[in-house]
Amino acid sequence: MDPMAKVAGDTVNPDVSLLRGVNGLSGHAPRGVDRLVEWAGGYGLVALAFVLALWCWWRVARRAEDAPAAVAGVLWSGLAAGIAMLLDLPIRALVQRPRPYVDHDGLRVLVHDGGYSFVSVRGAVIAALAVGLFTVDRRFGAIALLAALAEGFCDVYVGAYYPTDVIGGFALGAATALLLTAPALALLTALTRRLARGRVAALVRATPRTAPAARRLGPREVGHRAADKDLAA
Repeated sequence: MDPMAKVAGDTVNPDVSLLRGVNGLSGHAPRGVDRLVEWAGGYGLVALAFVLALWCWWRVARRAEDAPAAVAGVLWSGLAAGIAMLLDLPIRALVQRPRPYVDHDGLRVLVHDGGYSFVSVRGAVIAALAVGLFTVDRRFGAIALLAALAEGFCDVYVGAYYPTDVIGGFALGAATALLLTAPALALLTALTRRLARGRVAALVRATPRTAPAARRLGPREVGHRAADKDLAA
């Protein structure tokens, strides 16, 4: 088939046309922007998501009442991300969707990832983490969700994933975090409440502030207070 005819035919497919539109931005961006997107999509946004999880852990551990339950929620967000990453492997092996640059000419490929493209593993990891954090603290969850959207954009920008690969990753991560929430939180909350009574309690619940110790009165102050009581009587 004529390469130009193939490119023209791709525009009929919204998945491919969106891929070409986003990937085409790299042809007009400075080289420094391309390098930044490559780094962010490869390592930076995933690292940011886990830093957010650690920060959220530090914040919720200082809650007075619900700290163990909140810490359990943060723990679950990290575990859900790991489970989503593992589930990605059999899905890729089953679907076996080639990378976009294998089937479509004219793409500007910045990153040549190995294996198949469906689903985006980094999108699944950040989405699971974001959904889990959102159930604990909406502010941290919202920031993580923005990081997930940025990760999806980077995946398509570098030419390594179709938009539907990214959407599939988001769906996998969100489903993993939501469908297993009830049993996971039941087990993890029981664990964190137990840890809160042990030697590592500071990781689950910060030590509550205690009232300052009463100052010991000197002999002169004791005498003055005794005299005041006699006058009052």
